[in-house]
Amino acid sequence: MSTLKIQPTAFALSSSVRQLGFFNLNLPRNCVASSNHFSRYGTRRALTVSMSTTSSNPLEVCVKSSTTTPNKPGDCPFCQRVLLTLEEKHLPYDLKLVDLAHKPDWFLKLNPGGKVPVIKLNEKWISDSDVIAQALEEKYPDPPLGTPPEKASVGSKIFSTFIGFLKSKDPSDGTEKALISELSSFNNHIKDNGPYVNGKDISAVDLSLAPKLHHLEIALGHYKKWSIPDSLPHVKSYMKAIFSRDSFIKTRAQPEDVIAGWRPKVLG
Repeated sequence: MSTLKIQPTAFALSSSVRQLGFFNLNLPRNCVASSNHFSRYGTRRALTVSMSTTSSNPLEVCVKSSTTTPNKPGDCPFCQRVLLTLEEKHLPYDLKLVDLAHKPDWFLKLNPGGKVPVIKLNEKWISDSDVIAQALEEKYPDPPLGTPPEKASVGSKIFSTFIGFLKSKDPSDGTEKALISELSSFNNHIKDNGPYVNGKDISAVDLSLAPKLHHLEIALGHYKKWSIPDSLPHVKSYMKAIFSRDSFIKTRAQPEDVIAGWRPKVLG
């Protein structure tokens, strides 16, 4: 397979791309987040993109495809978490973009549950982004991405309060206040511990939180014309720092995908 080198330290995009079909909106069953989060999906077609590095044994990973841009991952924040982990650990991987509404036979054969993300480790396919992140940390400990237990839950309630506010139709129901409260706590943590949750080095908790903040920024900006208040400067600086990392830029969801993905939750 011929390849075109895009980044000297990253991956090469295969010259062959295999179309798998078209799919429609499918919420919320197919995106396996972690043991304690739910998921959502968007629309359109999925493609398989082969990626390789100097390693001869890239890890196989299946994620949702973009609904708007060919050869790009879709809007599942838990899939992005896994891709971020692979990128930050500089691990080669074979990225398979899957049509989740019309799942191909090859995907259902290796993963009868039909959910993403899934990755092949030690000749076994595993799912759940929490499980995958932990397995990658144990198998590939360098560079370390572990978060100390006392910091592992920092920012963990931001995503759920964001969803509550996004879906709210009543400005006085307290959902905005709940979100600001969680963001304020996170702001204080970053002020005292930043630039990342565990200090100067990025860790697993950042890779879990960053995709969710990306969704928050896009979805609330689009549907509620809402943005992070200026009174939370450390949240803003955190988002700017992590969103500008090469790993995030390569794996982030397209804004159009995020908007389309949340539309049924907001308008339904």
